[in-house]
Amino acid sequence: MNDRPWVAHYDDGVPATIDYPAFPLHKFLEEAAEKYPNKPCTIFNGAEITFKEMNDLTDSLAAGFASLGVKKGDRVGIFIPNTPQFVMAYYGLLKLGAVVVATNPLYTEREIIHQVNDAGVELMVLMTNNYEKVKAIQDQTKIKRIVATNIKEALPPVLRVLFTLLREKKAGFRVTLRDNDVWMMDLASQFQPSDRPQVDIASDDTVLFQYSGGTTGLSKGVVATHRGCIANMNQISAWNTTFVDGEETVLMAIPLYHAYGMVVGMNYGIMKGAALVMIPDPRNIKDLLDNIQKYRPTMFPGVPALYNAINNHPDVVSGKYDLGSIKFCLSGSAPLLRETKERFEEITGGVLVEGYGLSEAPVATHCNPVLGENRTGSIGLPLPDVECRVVDLDDGMTVLEQGEVGELLIKGPQVMKGYHNMPTETMNTLREGWLYTGDIVYMDEDGFFFIVDRKKELIKPGGFQVWPREVEEIIQDHPAVLEVGVAGIPDANSGEAVKAWVVLKEGQIASADDIRAWCKEHLAGYKVPKQIDFRDELPKTTVGKILRRELVRIHKESTDA
Repeated sequence: MNDRPWVAHYDDGVPATIDYPAFPLHKFLEEAAEKYPNKPCTIFNGAEITFKEMNDLTDSLAAGFASLGVKKGDRVGIFIPNTPQFVMAYYGLLKLGAVVVATNPLYTEREIIHQVNDAGVELMVLMTNNYEKVKAIQDQTKIKRIVATNIKEALPPVLRVLFTLLREKKAGFRVTLRDNDVWMMDLASQFQPSDRPQVDIASDDTVLFQYSGGTTGLSKGVVATHRGCIANMNQISAWNTTFVDGEETVLMAIPLYHAYGMVVGMNYGIMKGAALVMIPDPRNIKDLLDNIQKYRPTMFPGVPALYNAINNHPDVVSGKYDLGSIKFCLSGSAPLLRETKERFEEITGGVLVEGYGLSEAPVATHCNPVLGENRTGSIGLPLPDVECRVVDLDDGMTVLEQGEVGELLIKGPQVMKGYHNMPTETMNTLREGWLYTGDIVYMDEDGFFFIVDRKKELIKPGGFQVWPREVEEIIQDHPAVLEVGVAGIPDANSGEAVKAWVVLKEGQIASADDIRAWCKEHLAGYKVPKQIDFRDELPKTTVGKILRRELVRIHKESTDA
């Protein structure tokens, strides 16, 4: 493969290599507070917190967390949706040198137990609607203490009163803290910003355990450094030459617990002095559109399903909303269809480009040019300082020529240290500095990359990650189920949907609704199969392994018939 042919197709002004600052990640918040003290850092339902206020608040929170015993290197869970409190907790912990373990607020008790125990989380910061869920499983974890926050604390005074009166109890946000648990805002109020402990934090120190399905399907904690996250933020900044520091607004609809939203949205936005418009539930398209109309965001990182939902919303089609403020959108997590891209760009007048990344290199490694050519079906060009190889699928070593299909290998400053407590998996995935992505690709003559297959058997409904094995294990535990196979099938609304093929035990009876109800007790909603087929047997290999690709083929044939 020719050495970096992609650089010739970079937009004007995008460098091939970058000098990266050697300081901890929270330095960007401190710099933004100095440069743009009165500009909003977060906007949520009309409530604004300026950069100076956010920096002072996170200093006070750092002192508060320290008073609870949090010290450098401790893993602390954040169990909060996209609200200002996530930003508060995140940067307050970073200023102590703690390691953030962001947990999906939709997780069930079983999923929480696995993640917090694997990471060694002893303190959990959460929104009160998840308080009882965590208390119910606390004795099965290492969690010693909970720091709680209520959504109303991020609302302006009038809305705070209305929320308290009409919604707080119904929505599960009103709780009475027990044991030695504390309120986050009360904790912050006990300390002045000057009380923050001064901790020596190096750029090579660990900043995140980002849980991912990894490249083999087992849940793993990706160990990310300050240096790696900062490198990726600088790569994105260099790539997007249209952004003006201190003058932009980012629509934060991508979940902050995910590396995509955390790095490309929140951290990059704060680095650029951009206001963050918080969207806690991107499925509420009307609320999302209302926020665009009111706060005029210029950047909107998202997934194809979300852009497609906006394209087809009746109020957008009728012209009720003006989305013309949007200048730049980066699409990831699933293939971006040409029709989705072209329609969204027509509606907004902005640019929607497809990129690629993974939690093991948090988070972006490829992107189509912002101003130059976007090749249909391509994930784009490697970002500055990202080296790529396509290697033979059998030996994993032989470097293939342009146009040949093989596994994508990546080397770059944002690549992870490894997987937490999984040395064998780390050695299999990181070899001589190269990250084996598990994605099957080819590179054309100009250095544009194309995905042939997504990661083996990974399902991405609406941009979420679902591993078939996890869903299979839950369904297999149903008393009426003999065996089950799970795979992803095409879906017009979410891009991909979870489907299960089930064989019942002889004499047992169960309906699709029964299986779904069982799944809902143990899995987040997006992991519950949208379709369930009952069969007499499942296709298998000679050693008895269920052939998921054969199941997908059977589904396609039945759909086409």
